[in-house]
Amino acid sequence: MNGLMMDSPLTLESIFNRAGRLFGSRPIVWRRQDKCVARHTYRQFHARTQQLANALSRMGLAPGTRVATLAWNHGRHLEAYFAVPLAGLVLHTINPRLSPQDLAFIFNDAQDRVLIIDEGLLPVLEQFRHQVRLDEIIVWSDRRTGTPEGMLEYEALIAREPASFTPGEIDEDQAAGLCYTSGTTGRPKGVLYSHRSLVLHSLVSSMPDQFGLGQRDVVMPVVPMFHVNAWGLPYTAAAVGASLVLPGPHLDAESLLDLAHAEGVTFTAGVPTVWNAILDALDREPKRWDLSKLRTLLVGGSAMSQARIEAFEKRHGLDVVHAWGMTELTPLGTVSRLKPHLETAPEAEQFRVRATQGLPTPLMEVRAMSEVGEVPCDGRSLGELQVRGPWVASAYLNQVPGPDKFTSDGWFRTGDVVTIDPEGYVRIADREQVGTLAAPA
Repeated sequence: MNGLMMDSPLTLESIFNRAGRLFGSRPIVWRRQDKCVARHTYRQFHARTQQLANALSRMGLAPGTRVATLAWNHGRHLEAYFAVPLAGLVLHTINPRLSPQDLAFIFNDAQDRVLIIDEGLLPVLEQFRHQVRLDEIIVWSDRRTGTPEGMLEYEALIAREPASFTPGEIDEDQAAGLCYTSGTTGRPKGVLYSHRSLVLHSLVSSMPDQFGLGQRDVVMPVVPMFHVNAWGLPYTAAAVGASLVLPGPHLDAESLLDLAHAEGVTFTAGVPTVWNAILDALDREPKRWDLSKLRTLLVGGSAMSQARIEAFEKRHGLDVVHAWGMTELTPLGTVSRLKPHLETAPEAEQFRVRATQGLPTPLMEVRAMSEVGEVPCDGRSLGELQVRGPWVASAYLNQVPGPDKFTSDGWFRTGDVVTIDPEGYVRIADREQVGTLAAPA
């Protein structure tokens, strides 16, 4: 017997419309290239995004066409995050820090036909433009000078469009986003996200023991919007109505601290190199910035040392939360939050647990495998971390799934060697620990 529930598709349209209708006055703030601060509200974002969706639809692009972005974190990039998939297209965020050879390969492998680019990144495009075929190039510019010949200026493009857009029918399994892996062996690989996976990822990541976000939060993603969708934070913030503060290209410690201080940031996320610079700045000038509203510094990308986690808390009262993920996981896989009974454990034990990669998120399954089977969860036995869940890739774009990345029983092989302790906390092994994977006891 089936349940008697409506079959309502999980699409980004529902997140987008909720943000515009219920949280229209909430601010979206970002730094421009010249460091000036720009401000929109969700209401303005909602209207402008529909203008962009109309402009893209008028280009006559086939459903599923890839629309690339080369851009930093700002409010107009957020408009593309929603307009592109709502227009039936696929948003492809690209890392401008990659080599021209990798960028050309990624553009060609994805078959991008439209590019939306920050004016300041046009020199990056020129390094490989002759190797790719693009039908349209749209430029995000903060200046009133002319756009390069053959390109479209973003504000002029959307200005003539109505601020109301009705998407066609969207299936929840339809592709919505595309990111390419980096830092792996061989060529970058494309990971194609569905509307369903992005919605589920957003809902779960907002939960209290995950990112723990709500409408009272002010979220500053320092992690770039070209890096696994800024860990999903633009979608998650819109889903819950949280304010967004976007730092643009200015990722130095003082710029970030100034912005967090001025805007009352409550939650921020980035990689350890960013937080190390932040810690050094705070140590030098501990009274310069008021960060009393900042309750969470999420760290991912690589592990932060236990000593640094302790330093943030003991010297500055800031809570560092470890998380782990991959491009193939949209990216959230684990978050390190203390279980209630561990909150009364000795301080050293609490910090030891907080320095792990954490517990699997809801709906995410994990296991550690040796050459002969699953290793015990004893905190000592080493195994390759394998995962499966509703926002885990089942294949790479343009590639047939192979046993090097996907097991015969449907798990993704991360390549990370880990231990899992009896509480379920995952810890990526130190390099000196990694050798022959332990067999089950």
